[in-house]
Amino acid sequence: MSLFLEGVRTRASALSRRLVFPESADARTLDAVATLKARGIVEPVLVLDPSAPDTHARALAVGVECVHPADDSRRAEVAATLLDLRKRKGMSANAADQCARNPLYFADWLVRTGAVDGCVAGAVNTTADVLRAALWLVGPAAGVRTVSSAFYMVVGPFRASGSPEVLTFTDCAVVPAPDASQLADIAIAAARDRRHIVGDEPLVAFLSYSTYGSAEGTSVALVRDAVAQVRRRAPDLVMDGELQGDSALMPDVAARKAPGSTVAGRANVLVYPSLDAGNIAYKLVERLAGAAAIGPIVQGLRRPCSDLSRGATTDDIINVAAITALQAGDQTPTSLDH
Repeated sequence: MSLFLEGVRTRASALSRRLVFPESADARTLDAVATLKARGIVEPVLVLDPSAPDTHARALAVGVECVHPADDSRRAEVAATLLDLRKRKGMSANAADQCARNPLYFADWLVRTGAVDGCVAGAVNTTADVLRAALWLVGPAAGVRTVSSAFYMVVGPFRASGSPEVLTFTDCAVVPAPDASQLADIAIAAARDRRHIVGDEPLVAFLSYSTYGSAEGTSVALVRDAVAQVRRRAPDLVMDGELQGDSALMPDVAARKAPGSTVAGRANVLVYPSLDAGNIAYKLVERLAGAAAIGPIVQGLRRPCSDLSRGATTDDIINVAAITALQAGDQTPTSLDH
């Protein structure tokens, strides 16, 4: 395990966060929850699956708090909340009650009410299902309209420090073709989460095939517009763009292409202009450079609701749970209903 992940687990342990896991019928999830509990990384809560009663005994044997959504006295509150939030979109009372019996929706209602600090799912549910439940019940953070994702890439030494580094790649999994406002949302959310997860100062580079006007084009204009929006919306954020990848990362190139930039050559948050670019980049760096790719980590929500890969291992679930605890930061668990 990398020093970064060891540090993530250690810092998460100090927070004593309560996280809910709605995929209790999944053996990997139960193994991860048992380890998380035993090592004190988080305080897990399991939501039992009413459609898989044969799995309840094993979930109960893990020795953590378990909730049965079909039998829980709060199910009516979950249904009422969903109906209130979604009736204008056509949700019926019966559909709301059915959703309230679904472990994923019940779990995110617990996040919404502050009963837990975050949710970890996706080992069984699709990304679309995980994000839909989170958007309905938790919603975007204040000032952010776009929910997106990031990968935390643990890469080998490539700068003068001679030490491995953690780079944030965003967005690599959620928003296919962001407009300038969405790109600004992605950058702001990634910077906020990096402070919690990595614990250092975000240095944000908006990437392009152009550095400071060396080329023109539609996507270059998009990036420039996003940079201007972030400068207005988050004036204290250390960021720059548009920058080519080498200008963003390599000090010697930055000195030639972007002299005087506060970010060029030092960037640790790389904002890609499209999902194509971000997804291709993280997979290439993972496979060709041997980087560890941790994610996707959902960002931009009012409270963290993480989306696992359905190919996730038990260790992956443990690591994402620890990151989810860090995303919760120092928030006080209070209801979002106000």
